[in-house]
Amino acid sequence: MIIVTGGAGFIGSAVVWELNRRGESDILIVDRLGHAQKWKNLVNLSFSNFIDRDDFLDLLRRDSLPQRPRAIIHMGACSSTTETNADFLIQNNLHYSQEVCNYAVKAGIRLINASSAATYGAGAQGFSDEQSGLPCLRPLNMYGYSKHLFDLWTVREHLEQKIVSLKFFNVYGPNEYHKNNMRSMVCKAYAEIKASGRIKLFKSNHPDFGDGAQMRDFIYVKDCARTICWLLDNPEICGIFNLGTGRARTWNDLAAAVFASMDLPAAIDYIDMPETLAGQYQNYTEAQMDKLVGLGLDLSKFYSLEAGVADYVRNYLSHPDNPYLGNNPGADL
Repeated sequence: MIIVTGGAGFIGSAVVWELNRRGESDILIVDRLGHAQKWKNLVNLSFSNFIDRDDFLDLLRRDSLPQRPRAIIHMGACSSTTETNADFLIQNNLHYSQEVCNYAVKAGIRLINASSAATYGAGAQGFSDEQSGLPCLRPLNMYGYSKHLFDLWTVREHLEQKIVSLKFFNVYGPNEYHKNNMRSMVCKAYAEIKASGRIKLFKSNHPDFGDGAQMRDFIYVKDCARTICWLLDNPEICGIFNLGTGRARTWNDLAAAVFASMDLPAAIDYIDMPETLAGQYQNYTEAQMDKLVGLGLDLSKFYSLEAGVADYVRNYLSHPDNPYLGNNPGADL
């Protein structure tokens, strides 16, 4: 059995989809569905059971799981970069993750945890995932800080060489539809273009970047899922690692890719950045991928930005009747 926490969420459901493609269906999904629409992410997927996140934690504490898992893929967390309830983030993203980690390490179970590139803050210290630089990082928001606290804790407790913690950069792709304002710009842009033929990007608030020329390392969710499964196949690999493409691209590049995938000319309006974002906005991110590449990860197999956006737009967003992973087998090759 493989446990996927947050298995109904964006990256978690993509991981379940990839596991299904590999013939795995003995999967326990841990999540909380609530009143959101993320249950739809599960409809095309195969798994053995579903359990509420609080019930799962109770089972861990009592060491009462129905069977011993061979791996826990811990994607469950609050991923909102604008969440302001610090107590909630500490409990949800730090303490919960610590309990999952302690259980996995004690039981000798492979653990792959979701960290975030938000831990790097404005990037003043660069984007190296070398452990020596970890104490110098200064996240800009509480979400990033909660993830950073977990990574710092693993190092302090000498656990980082027994687990994997992945710093995801800007992930986009199918199954993010439930995320409302936290959806990727690809998803938002597609809806804007369908409605008006145009999209809006933020004006720059930094002299080193033009309007729409702020840069991010955009990674397709399918590449995230395949990398996680590659790590399952290579249990000797442990540590804190970046997960991006290793190449920063501009928002203008992303917008152009969306328009091209819709066979439309680009039409972009630049708007002022909200004051609530200006002080915590990352103008540039680029994952240094040397560590994972040195351990055998092949970035040449990753989607380019243009190829990833085209797959997302043409095979998922353009199918509003069922845009979820698994709905179009031909798109999954």
